[in-house]
Amino acid sequence: MKHSSTLLLSLFLALSWANAQSNRTDVYHVHFAVAAPGKAAQLGDFLKTSAPAGHSLVLRHEDGAEWDYAVIQHLGTSATVTAAGTPLPANIRDIYAWHTDTFASGPAWADFVKSMGLGDDAGKTAGSVYVVSPWRAAPGHREQLEKALSSAPPGPPSVNFVLLQHVEGGPWNYLVLTRYNSWADFGASEAKSVEDVARGSGGWYDLREHGVWHTDTLTDRILP
Repeated sequence: MKHSSTLLLSLFLALSWANAQSNRTDVYHVHFAVAAPGKAAQLGDFLKTSAPAGHSLVLRHEDGAEWDYAVIQHLGTSATVTAAGTPLPANIRDIYAWHTDTFASGPAWADFVKSMGLGDDAGKTAGSVYVVSPWRAAPGHREQLEKALSSAPPGPPSVNFVLLQHVEGGPWNYLVLTRYNSWADFGASEAKSVEDVARGSGGWYDLREHGVWHTDTLTDRILP
């Protein structure tokens, strides 16, 4: 799951720039994984047991993009990348069809935990619905896209979200993780979004002014 490249210098330079621009103080590792045919359950079990306890969120695809699992791991305020990496045993490596690894900057872990319903609240938020949305900005529109994505999503006030910014890795600039307390809350948000789009301005149209690509994937939480 860990990046095995000699990108340490660029990682720290990019992270320093990101922290200077915002309150994103911590480093996260974002791992999108697709299982080999017939190995989806096995891969899910591996990801649940290999993710560091207390500092990881593991989500399972329900509807949307082509990946099966998303693992968001908190690394602290800095991260070290080495050429050796952490090679996977052959029996684990072969349950993957493919995967991507991206380092991103984000809020302090305590804020992430609160927004995503983790920590002491994990038992109460087991029925939460999560939407994972990577975005790529149009050339020259990165700051505008970030501002648009930083706005609260439509729907009940119980909707929570976290915005991560790419540092090194995948082909996206921002990753939005949105948590709804229930399917009912998710439905209310979608209904509100449809109303906004029907008016022909704001909301979705604002985002499309600044983003050239994104996907939205519905997921459920399998860890914690």
